[in-house]
Amino acid sequence: MANENISILIPDEIISNKIFLIREVKVMLDKDLAGLYGVSTGNLNKAVKRNIKRFPDDFMFQLNNEEFEILKFQFGTSSWGGTRSFPYAFTEQGVAMLSGILNSDRAILVNIQIMRIFTRIRQMLTDTLSLKLEIEEIKKKLQNQDKNIELVFSYLDELITRQEDPTPRKRIGFKTSEED
Repeated sequence: MANENISILIPDEIISNKIFLIREVKVMLDKDLAGLYGVSTGNLNKAVKRNIKRFPDDFMFQLNNEEFEILKFQFGTSSWGGTRSFPYAFTEQGVAMLSGILNSDRAILVNIQIMRIFTRIRQMLTDTLSLKLEIEEIKKKLQNQDKNIELVFSYLDELITRQEDPTPRKRIGFKTSEED
């Protein structure tokens, strides 16, 4: 397949919607990956188990009951299509490792597309973080400006009060006898 077929293969939004945040890590589930690769979930998991040394805990982990229930709740489903065991979640590194064990043209192209989307998401998060930091900087400057404006107004109030209630000043210089 040519590179131009990558974008035709699967819309980016579909892949993006299959990336979840579980255990503070962005992951994709075995069921979703299998669907994208065009293989059964069982076959995907068999290929992973045959190559289990390639998938340490930070590349792939199995969801626990609580995580699985939360996931089902998010989807609003009462069942997960007859799943007998909890799904496996693959981190970005785990998805990259899948490219080494799934050799079909479709799997290779989908994997490249997924890696690009993970990179795009990471870049968006970085951009968002830098934007948040800039906003915080602006807030601090505005808070300082508020304090400076208050100070200017208090000085103006003081000047106005002095003009309204001037205290007589002693004159200096040559005095005539009438000025004492």
